[in-house]
Amino acid sequence: MIASICVNYLVGLLIQKIVNKRISTLVLTIGITINLSILIYFKYANFILENLNNINMDIGWDLKEVALPIGVSFFTFQNISYLIDVYRKEVKAQKNLIHLGLYISLFPQLIAGPIVRYIDIQKEIIERRISKVLFKEGIRRFIRGLGKKVIIANTSALIGDKIFNIAPDDISTPVAWLGIICYSLQIYFDFSGYSDMAIGLGKMLGFNFKENFNYPYVAKSIQDFWRRWHISLSTWFRDYLYIPLGGNRKGQLRTYLNLIIVFFITGLWHGASWNFVIWGLFHGLFLLLERNIKIRIPKNLDFIKHIYLLFIVLIGWVFFRIEDFSQALLFLRKMFSFTKGTDYSPLMYMDSYSTIVILVGFILATPIRKLISNKYNGIIKMGIFNTFFRDAFYLIFFIFTIMELAQSTYNPFIYFRF
Repeated sequence: MIASICVNYLVGLLIQKIVNKRISTLVLTIGITINLSILIYFKYANFILENLNNINMDIGWDLKEVALPIGVSFFTFQNISYLIDVYRKEVKAQKNLIHLGLYISLFPQLIAGPIVRYIDIQKEIIERRISKVLFKEGIRRFIRGLGKKVIIANTSALIGDKIFNIAPDDISTPVAWLGIICYSLQIYFDFSGYSDMAIGLGKMLGFNFKENFNYPYVAKSIQDFWRRWHISLSTWFRDYLYIPLGGNRKGQLRTYLNLIIVFFITGLWHGASWNFVIWGLFHGLFLLLERNIKIRIPKNLDFIKHIYLLFIVLIGWVFFRIEDFSQALLFLRKMFSFTKGTDYSPLMYMDSYSTIVILVGFILATPIRKLISNKYNGIIKMGIFNTFFRDAFYLIFFIFTIMELAQSTYNPFIYFRF
């Protein structure tokens, strides 16, 4: 981490100081190459060697299991965005090594995002204002994120993992659907929960990080889904990969190629395994289909768009969850075969507590909570009593979450690999 900070500090200053465009571009290329080399070594070296060995290309390297630094994908992308923004003269290079180190190693979002751009917090790095209102808002946001992770994500994961640990031939169609639905809730509340905690911690420290999720499961298309899911990543790929590749400015075929490249790398960014690449290309395929096939659906039948989106996303999560492609296909076949297995009833995996949590997860995955909150605030104006009850609720909820965390030994962290 220290070496990464020093390298990007020097490269940023050089890019800004060098007047010659060609040399400046060369320095930028070297800086990006260094950052990507770090990412490739720690995250993809074994994956590359494994695939080379599979095609009988032994290059004589024998790497042991490389320890993956937590959050390496996040701070690598932050480094690259900083260098490119300096090159584009959208920001000035940071001359204070400590300030740049603070940006790169900012702990609230270092482990699981969101990807924070230097341009968004450059002023706050130098001068932050911490107010009572912002600090209180940050505490509430942190508690919501912690609750999402500990209560909803972990409960969903417990059910989903039990199902995915069973051979596909031994489960029934309803159980298969329960498994992928639980995994969908797990990955959303796990990641959005960590994002909420990062945003909350940022507010407590005087930083305002941008939102990373906007109810992606209520989207009406794959394009809409990616405007709502992991917003910091999708906008990063748009601004630093898709547009520099030419975007949609160089003809239809080039646009398609650019989209395929973006979704290929999007999948690979999530993990050093081909199942992630398949997941990324799967989403890219439907994005291309949506650009070419225009189906007009009346507004009163908009629910069809939501069903379509959820259907595609749930199928995609199967490839994301199961690394073995053949096993993923078996699981998909089980989802649509309508056959009985050894474990037939989904009720075998559910108790009253988990059922309530899953139902709450369905509600919180939609804007219903926000609508209710707005209506509530409209009926009872913000005042001392409203503030008291809200603070009391968050305190009780926080205590309950801590108790749940303390008594449970099951606490999967699925975003560590990113």
